[in-house]
Amino acid sequence: MSLHIPFDNSYARLPDAFHARVAPQPVKAPRLVAFNEDLARILRITPGEAQEMAQVFAGNALPEGAEPLAQLYAGHQFGHYNPQLGDGRAILLGEVVGADGVRRDIQLKGSGCTPFSRGGDGRAWLGPVLREYVVSEAMAALGIPTTRALAAVETGEEVIRETALPGAVLTRVAASHLRVGSFQVFAARGDVASLKRLTDYAIARHYPQVEGPMGLLQAVCDAQARLVAQWMGVGFIHGVMNTDNCAISGETIDYGPCAFMDGYHPDTVFSSIDHAGRYAYSNQPGIAVWNMAQFATALIQQMADRQAAVEEATAIVHAMPDMIQARWLELFRRKIGLGTARAGDGDGALISALLDLMAAQGADFTNTFRALGTAAARERFSDPAAYDSWEADWRARVAGEPDPLALIRATNPAFIPRNHRIEAMIEAALGGDYAPFHRLVSVLAHPFDDQPEHADLRRPPAPDEVVQATFCGT
Repeated sequence: MSLHIPFDNSYARLPDAFHARVAPQPVKAPRLVAFNEDLARILRITPGEAQEMAQVFAGNALPEGAEPLAQLYAGHQFGHYNPQLGDGRAILLGEVVGADGVRRDIQLKGSGCTPFSRGGDGRAWLGPVLREYVVSEAMAALGIPTTRALAAVETGEEVIRETALPGAVLTRVAASHLRVGSFQVFAARGDVASLKRLTDYAIARHYPQVEGPMGLLQAVCDAQARLVAQWMGVGFIHGVMNTDNCAISGETIDYGPCAFMDGYHPDTVFSSIDHAGRYAYSNQPGIAVWNMAQFATALIQQMADRQAAVEEATAIVHAMPDMIQARWLELFRRKIGLGTARAGDGDGALISALLDLMAAQGADFTNTFRALGTAAARERFSDPAAYDSWEADWRARVAGEPDPLALIRATNPAFIPRNHRIEAMIEAALGGDYAPFHRLVSVLAHPFDDQPEHADLRRPPAPDEVVQATFCGT
């Protein structure tokens, strides 16, 4: 086999209580759709021939050193605890230590049934695979912590959802696949030994500078605070922030019914299953705190002095809203060209006034921030006079800043993976045309560049192109 993956597996050395050893289920006729050569170089992977890579990344052939397994975890799903979930359609092939010294998981998603499939087929269809490939790679280019896509493969088989759809497998790369739910399952079972073992493993792998469960809690809270502020900064809506979709590494994971806002409104929801708006755009900071409270509850179960642990954990979690707000304010200052902070709440009020104006007039989130300080900004508003009033206050504030327009352009992307473009890309791929997919991947790799030849990808959807709901694809 010319394809070489330098596996160095650590999770597989944990006891059997942490996982189930299971091989991917072979597929009929795998065909390589995409291979991420830039990511492969970081991972020190030597590529092979296209058909060889199709066989490996579909699960038909195991590369040397792979130790396939499905991870165990539990989780709160829309606030309701499920005592056992686990990888129902994903298999961890193993880990590599990249050229940058970072250890990462390599996982096949859509690779067939596992002991945790709960009656599902363990498969994925082409649409969600392409969506996750495009959106996760776009997030990486935006500088937001995320899992990444190494490969996408057609399986040559059909997957039955509401109808028959072409099957596919995504190869996902993550700092790890440890989730809040990975800890919850052992805490709920009273398996303190496994909980302690997992805590030690997580600290050694992700946060070696911290000590003990409360040190881990603080580090993960810090990471989640940074992450959710960055989501808010690009108008990203995860769509399903269950605790089993909350990675302790602080990476964005599980791109199911996710979406980026076009017109700004804080209550925006896309997920077809989020009927009550639990995971709406504006609710994401509060849900991040809620998830960390569940993480704290699990970690506390291993502490000798429970009362002291509860008090310390409560203080850590209660500090998180202010932490998120501070990160949010720092980021949104930069989004409007402010490289310095002023005492008081003047900057926060200025930012909130713009957001309120955008919400009232349906201004496009991405294009409005990108255009600030230019004549194009007022064109985003149905009542430009209202924007003119805000702009006068803004110009007075940025008067002492060295180069606000340069900061605006460096902070606000020109391109995001817009929902209608994602849907059009999927429709084209279903017809065998992958040109829109490859174009999106290429353009979104440089989101802060103007790329005038691709200006059509910056356009918000026409009324008949608006995507009203997004779907998980399971």
